[in-house]
Amino acid sequence: MPFLGQDWRSPGWSWIKTEDGWKRCESWSQELERQSNPCNVSHSIIINSEDEEIYNNEEHEYASKKRKKDHFRNDTNTQSFYREKWIYVHKESTKERHGYCTLGEAFNRLDFSSAIQDIRRFNYVVRLLQLIAKSQLTSLSGVAQKNYFNILDKIVQKVLDDHQNPRLIKDLLQDLSSTLCILIRGVGKSVLVGNINIWICRLETILNWQQQLQNLQMTKQVDGGLTLSDLPVHMLSNILYRLSDGWDIVTLGQVTPTLSMLSEDRHLWKKLCQYHFAEKQFCRHLILSEKGHIEWKLMYFALQKHYPTKEQYGDTLHFCRHCSILFWKDCRLALLLEDSGHPCTAADPGSCFTPVSPQHFIDLFKF
Repeated sequence: MPFLGQDWRSPGWSWIKTEDGWKRCESWSQELERQSNPCNVSHSIIINSEDEEIYNNEEHEYASKKRKKDHFRNDTNTQSFYREKWIYVHKESTKERHGYCTLGEAFNRLDFSSAIQDIRRFNYVVRLLQLIAKSQLTSLSGVAQKNYFNILDKIVQKVLDDHQNPRLIKDLLQDLSSTLCILIRGVGKSVLVGNINIWICRLETILNWQQQLQNLQMTKQVDGGLTLSDLPVHMLSNILYRLSDGWDIVTLGQVTPTLSMLSEDRHLWKKLCQYHFAEKQFCRHLILSEKGHIEWKLMYFALQKHYPTKEQYGDTLHFCRHCSILFWKDCRLALLLEDSGHPCTAADPGSCFTPVSPQHFIDLFKF
């Protein structure tokens, strides 16, 4: 049944200043209800020329508000903002709470827009968006979809501005475009929240983003300061050993001839394989050279196709087992103000916190 009354979330009644003073503007639906009710004939308003002008202004104002509201709903650049950085995760109804928390609600409530500005959380948010694009896109509500694409827009613009992490965003957009193509072709077989034309426009936007990233040119910085070429060899080797992604090592090896030589170190790739994979997995995909040596670099990329690699993030979401709350933990506030990041009631809050990986975040909302 449609709700025709005043929305309780509105700032209040609308008022119009007249010669007799301020008069309240009542909605046209209430006016029609009064005129159609024979029991309230004595209380009906006799519309004169002045009141008719007010009534017409009110109707025009209502129509204008409705157009703005429809534009707000259809505008994909508008985002629903929430100040909270935590959300209570409940999977069933209790005496205190009814219903359950969905993935879309968690995505709306948690502050991902600010998280992408933090270099420690950027990779975490990108990986989470990628997992949602692969399997959970159809489970998002309309508002969650709008927030999803707004955050994605901010990520793309950030990469285009600072030229950092373009490979991660290219992989994300590739997975998202593949999923959208499958969903659009199978309209009727799959459930898509929203008009099909909106999804087609979103797919066109993704293709436009991919083209912009494809044309991205890295500008050479000329500041006269210290560069990688000025560092000693042992420091460059130490930097390579601290990278956990094989593609980052390959990319860094293309910078200078010295880094290219260091990036081919067999011991470096052996350490990387031992970090990500187990020894039993080595035996199944063993690659030997003509001289009988193990090709650790080729083995890494071969194993990567069959087994997941370990994920490393500077900062992640945390889950409190005592309160069943998912939240962002601010390490600086935790040290200065002893703030746990959410209203925790445990005696020792730190012992109840568990880091949440992107896949664990998805699994929390599988009922």
